[in-house]
Formats: sequence, C-alpha cells, structure tokens
Amino acid sequence: MADQPSNVDSPPSEQPESPDIGIVVEDIELTRGQIIRTRLKLAWRSFRKNWSLFAENKIGIVGLGIIAIFGLMAIAHPILMATVWSDKKDIYDPVIGTDAVIVEKVVVVEVTDPETQLTLQEAQLEGELFASPGDIVEIPLAPAPPSRDHLLGTDPLGRDILSQLMFGARAAFTLGIVAALVTTVLATLVGSVAAYHGGLVDTWLMRQADLILLMPLLPLLIVVAAFYQVGLIGLALILGILGGLGGTAIILKSQALAVKVKPFIDAARVAGGSSRHIILRHVVPNVLPLSFLYMMFEVTAAILTEATLSFFGLLDIEMSWGIMINTAHTQGYTLSGLGTWWLLLPAGLAVTFMGFAFFLVGRAADEVVNPRLRAR
Repeated sequence: MADQPSNVDSPPSEQPESPDIGIVVEDIELTRGQIIRTRLKLAWRSFRKNWSLFAENKIGIVGLGIIAIFGLMAIAHPILMATVWSDKKDIYDPVIGTDAVIVEKVVVVEVTDPETQLTLQEAQLEGELFASPGDIVEIPLAPAPPSRDHLLGTDPLGRDILSQLMFGARAAFTLGIVAALVTTVLATLVGSVAAYHGGLVDTWLMRQADLILLMPLLPLLIVVAAFYQVGLIGLALILGILGGLGGTAIILKSQALAVKVKPFIDAARVAGGSSRHIILRHVVPNVLPLSFLYMMFEVTAAILTEATLSFFGLLDIEMSWGIMINTAHTQGYTLSGLGTWWLLLPAGLAVTFMGFAFFLVGRAADEVVNPRLRAR
C-alpha cells in the first residue's frame, strides 16, 4: 500500500480570524457628551435649514418684527414702573392710576367755544353748584388728549393709555401662549392616539371632537362667564382644552395617519416597542411640526376671543386691550369718531396687529412644514 503523504510538512489550513467583538464595541462606543454634541449639531443644522426657508418668505419676517415690538412693550412696562415711573405709580398704574388734567373754563349762557366755555348746567353737573355766568371754574379733563406727560392721552377715568397698552401686551402674550401650548399638547396626543389605535378609540375621540365643533364657541364662553368668574389663565385653559379636543385634533390625526404607515413604525412594532413607546417616540415627534403651525393660529384665536369677551365685560381681568375698548364703550365714546381717537384706536390696532402678526408667522411656517410647499 502506498505511503500516504505526511501532513507534518504541509502548511496548516488558514482559518478566518474572528474579530475581537470587545475591541470593536469599545472603538465605536460614544460618551454621553459626544452624543449630546452630535444631537446639538444636527439640531442646529436643521434649524439653519428651516430658518433659511422661513426667511425667504417676507411676510414671516414682518410678522416676527411685529411680535418683537409687542414683546418689547411687554418687557418694558415693569421696567418703566420700577424706574422712570417709580415715583408716579399713582399716575401711571394701568389699573388704579389717575391723572385728571385740570382746565379752566368760563361759565356762559351760550357756548361759542367748547374748549374754553361751558354752560351753567354743565358747570353744575361738574360739581360747581354755586357758579354763575362769568365765573371761571376748574374742570378735570378726562379723557385727556395726548400730551408730553401722557403720550397717548388718558382714558375717561384719567388712566394713562400707553401704560395700559403696554400692560395689555403682557396679558395678550400670557393668554395666547398658554392657550396655544395646551391646545398643541392635547391635540397632538389625541390625534396620535386616535390614528395609531383606530377602532373604538378613534371613534370615541373623533366623535368627541365633532361634538365640540358643533358647539358655538362664543355663546358657550358667555354662558360659562355668566356662572363663573373667568380670569386670564382660566380663559386660556378653557380655550386650550376646547381647541385641543376639537378641530385641531382632527387635523393632526390626519398627519398621524400618514406617519402610522411609515416603515419605521412597523420596525418599531416588530422590535417589541409598546404602543406608548411608539406613539411618544415615533408618532408624536413627526406630528409636532404641524402642531407648531397650528399653535400660531391658536394664539390669534385666543387674543381675539379675549378681546370680545372683555368688550362685553365678562372676564375677571385687571387690564387688557379688550377692557380698554370696554371702558371707552361704557363711558359713551364708542361713536365719538376721531374726536377721542386715542380711546379706541391704540387698543383696536393692538388687537388687530397682534393677531395679524401670529397669522403671518403661521403662514410662513406653513411653507417650512408643508412638504408640497417646501419642495416648491
């Protein structure tokens, strides 16, 4: 039998070397600080890209500029009260301050110059019971027109209009932001849960939203205000809850439905992710951009609603733009025309421009959030 070749001198068969798993993992392991820095860089890059798209729309920049002006007014008021107006709080306090300008008028039988004359009956109504024709009486002038001490004049109670306007900006921001945040949180959660679970959960939440949409908002708020004292934060919560459980939830549900069918949702489900985890970590973050868009519109709606209810005197609020209009109305100056323009025009323009500014920002943000407009 032929000798078999010996394997002693033959080279050993080469086996593929298995990688050192521990070394590989150690090489790619990132520290928490590196992860945070990476996420911040990605967030900053995304912000710069979105800002460039937003800045291309000039109406959005105009809206931000108007909001910034009102923001400066809101910030400046407490600073002025603590510095320039600190020794004149009894004059410039927007709620209890008063500064009736004293003017001298001559009592006459027939008035030919209303600026310097008044009838005997008018003098008696002003408290000059023993006046007679030819006497010079001192009459407190309220509302007073704009002057060096009161740049926008005073209201019928002698309060400074500029101080009220700046204080009202704080109230408008507080109301709008709280109402918008409550609406955004509720609507995003409700829409995401309804879209992900479907079935009875979807039916119950959407029928609830339909019921809220059927109720007229303003008459409902008037009835609530008639039975309960509604303050600024209370109104913001009511508006936020009604908006979050109503029409905004229906709109955000449609966005959540588009996210639900994405492959990464199926991957997360196959990987064993719970419904809570998938909704909070995958569905909600992809719905938030649209939620932010409708948050801008909710601020506008909240400011206009507050002005309407304050005009009717149904809110327990110290001072707001709506209360300024209500004061002029209850004192009989609503139809006085341009003769007392400072009573209605500043507050009316403030409500208009504030709501208009947030609407412009929302329209510009739509081109960043909406994929079809973004591609264009």
